[in-house]
Amino acid sequence: MTFKSQLLDASAVSRALRRISFEIIEKNRGAEGLCLIGIRRRGVSIARIIQENIFTNEGVQLPVGELDITFYRDDIEKKQDFPTVNATDIPFDVTGRKIILTDDVLFTGRTVRAAIDAIFSLGRPQAIQLAVLIDRGHRELPIKPDYVGKNIPTSLSEIVKVTFPEFDGKESAVAIYRKD
Repeated sequence: MTFKSQLLDASAVSRALRRISFEIIEKNRGAEGLCLIGIRRRGVSIARIIQENIFTNEGVQLPVGELDITFYRDDIEKKQDFPTVNATDIPFDVTGRKIILTDDVLFTGRTVRAAIDAIFSLGRPQAIQLAVLIDRGHRELPIKPDYVGKNIPTSLSEIVKVTFPEFDGKESAVAIYRKD
């Protein structure tokens, strides 16, 4: 991978997630019945940041869950013989709730489809809304985010990478790399 360009620095990521947090509250006319579910790994970081933002602005602590979609992927046989499975940790009933599903980058839509399947295996939510930091296009499925931090047109030969301190040891940022 060859570095191409820095798209968002830490402060731009923070601003985008603050804006998404306000949009969530506005669209849902408050926080009642809402919960956040982050797709492991970086979607969980985004869910926690949105949770903090909503608590700061609304005084409401939304529940947050962590979703592992490994066994719901349609490409599991292509990934590897023994996929790494992380625990799903959703400490609340999803039935009847408005779920804000979070992820870092929306690309083909297949990860989101797998996440929706995983959520429905746990119960029947009232609604699922999608919040992503980056929408890079190239959808293969009819999936559209409700909340987007930034739309970034990319080519198929590029990779968009989001970094967070807990996984990458550096401040939140978004960069594009070329596949070598």
